[in-house]
Amino acid sequence: MHILTIVQLQRLIEIFQDEGREVIGPTRRDGAIVYESIDSVDDLPAGWTDEQAPGTYRLKRRNDGALFGYVVSPTSWKAFLFPPKLSLWKAKRVDKGFEVQPSVGEEPSYVFLGVRGCELKAIEIQDKVFRQGTYQDEVYRRRREKLFVIAVNCAQAASTCFCSSMNTGPEVRGAYDLLLTEIIDQEQHYFLVKSGSPRGEAILEKLSCEPAKKSGQEAYEAILQKTREQIARAIDQKDLKDRLWQNQEHPHWSEIARRCLSCANCTMSCPTCFCSSVEDTTDLTGDHAQRWRMWDSCFNKAYSYIHGGVIRESGHARYRQWMTHKLAGWQDQFGVSGCVGCGRCITWCPSGIDITAEIKEIVS
Repeated sequence: MHILTIVQLQRLIEIFQDEGREVIGPTRRDGAIVYESIDSVDDLPAGWTDEQAPGTYRLKRRNDGALFGYVVSPTSWKAFLFPPKLSLWKAKRVDKGFEVQPSVGEEPSYVFLGVRGCELKAIEIQDKVFRQGTYQDEVYRRRREKLFVIAVNCAQAASTCFCSSMNTGPEVRGAYDLLLTEIIDQEQHYFLVKSGSPRGEAILEKLSCEPAKKSGQEAYEAILQKTREQIARAIDQKDLKDRLWQNQEHPHWSEIARRCLSCANCTMSCPTCFCSSVEDTTDLTGDHAQRWRMWDSCFNKAYSYIHGGVIRESGHARYRQWMTHKLAGWQDQFGVSGCVGCGRCITWCPSGIDITAEIKEIVS
């Protein structure tokens, strides 16, 4: 590991900007920490943290100047790789019909700054959905291949986190280019940094970072241990898929449906959900048409409309579909759970429905 100063972090951002890359990182807007394009270290949410609980999210000041002193944003990185609204093609009228023009352009070259362990796992899961198998999403593939990932270890956990039980955090694992751990003590504020790829190593060489001392490694371990101890929620993974399939008629599904508003907040904030719908539009002249792909949700009643009928009429059926697909069906489709334990679905549910508590009721 090496030491990265805040001045060097700014230089890191500038290196990417000089290469024509767009740096996406955390910033404070509208009472939340969101992922957006940033220009400098000054855009990061210095001295701010988030307080999360079922159905609750608020920002509050920290007693230090931590740049990554929050947990996870209400938004997720999937919005940049799998856009919420995407033009698939355009068409214009010609003499003998329509001429179709694919909506293909140069995909942006992103740098993600501040990816947590659970979020990195979510990107890897979406890779299985969009980049592997017979049918691949070309927009996702092109954006993903250009992506440079700077991950950050969690120095604190929210009350809604359950990443430990999903084996996704709080320590970052998986494929990243650079990994940061923020260190703040009475004397200094810096980052421990290590590379996880040849691209990351090449960037570190440009920054001429000093090697970390033994005290840095000790601080690294202490931060991760403290964060692990803060995580109170969990999902028991043992035989979970089979236990869910065996409890499709459990009466607790109806109790959940009584509280569920089918608002789709959980799926919109989830970093792995990938439901989408396609819509064709025309202008008033009838000379131009366009096909759009947009995020959708299995909580929307019309999403299960097939051949003149909706196959999941009730909230009971829609919630059961979401949870069993996320925690069981994904295992069959992609060989991995669709949940990473980030806790967003708990925080952003207006009714405070807690997936960890509901699972215990259904499969215990």
